[in-house]
Amino acid sequence: MKEDFIMVHLQYACTHCTEVIISGNHWICNVCKKFQLCEKCYDVEKKLDESKRHPFNNKKKHELFLVEVNDVPLDTEDENEISDCELFENQQTFLSFCQANHYQYDTLRRAKHSSMMILYHLHNPTTPVVIITCSICHKDVEVGESWHCEVCTEFKVCSVCHQKEGANVHAHKLTRHSSIVDHKRQRKEAWRRKDTWVERVLEVLDHASHCSLGHSNPCSYHYCKEIKKLFSHSKDCKIRAAGGCKYCRKIWIILKLHSRNCEQSECRVPRCMDLKKHIISLQLQSDTRRRSAVTELVETAGS
Repeated sequence: MKEDFIMVHLQYACTHCTEVIISGNHWICNVCKKFQLCEKCYDVEKKLDESKRHPFNNKKKHELFLVEVNDVPLDTEDENEISDCELFENQQTFLSFCQANHYQYDTLRRAKHSSMMILYHLHNPTTPVVIITCSICHKDVEVGESWHCEVCTEFKVCSVCHQKEGANVHAHKLTRHSSIVDHKRQRKEAWRRKDTWVERVLEVLDHASHCSLGHSNPCSYHYCKEIKKLFSHSKDCKIRAAGGCKYCRKIWIILKLHSRNCEQSECRVPRCMDLKKHIISLQLQSDTRRRSAVTELVETAGS
């Protein structure tokens, strides 16, 4: 949806005639930040008596400085690089990130701090997402391992303090937790396995859609027979995915994954073209609702 955004260049407006200064020269006052004059009003200002010049009814007059205004650029292409951060991949990941770091927006002060920290993590993706603080030495546990209490959720100690204090470190039993680095590595490994699984499933689906071998001459391709069974089941099933059939739901998920990644104009995978048309229809409906909301907002603001 980025290409549908409207870029607005905010220009200066003359304090006297309120005309927008799009190009040419204008004069500003360094003392009064909101005071600026266009060329026509500046000529009028020079002809006035000194007592009536800016600022009015003030013995000490402010000096005006010439500033050149450039034309509005025609090129609206965004030159900023797209920042890729795993924290913003989905809503649940971002919510967990905010909850773990206690980022809140119920007051203006907390909203400012939370926004600042979120932007920091966006521009520094290698920074640890959650920094654990030791309850004894009060140092950040960024590397190594920590010990957590399952009863007192706020009590966490580093491995150094746990080894130094021994059994007297806490009244309850402590559980060993891996470091943030290990968590990130495990999460990336899980994502890599998921991507590999999705890629493998799509390969089998594409093969099964083109495979002409049947029961008399079975195919030796791995999982080809299972995909064909799902196809055959979905044709005769009366319950369907909407009714709760787990087999129909499984093949429906696989077909959705395929249609999102398929770029063929005439794909032979069953229901691929129908799903593409459905996705385009949903996107058009979403764009129409969004444009209608923006139009209504502009008309309300104008009235």
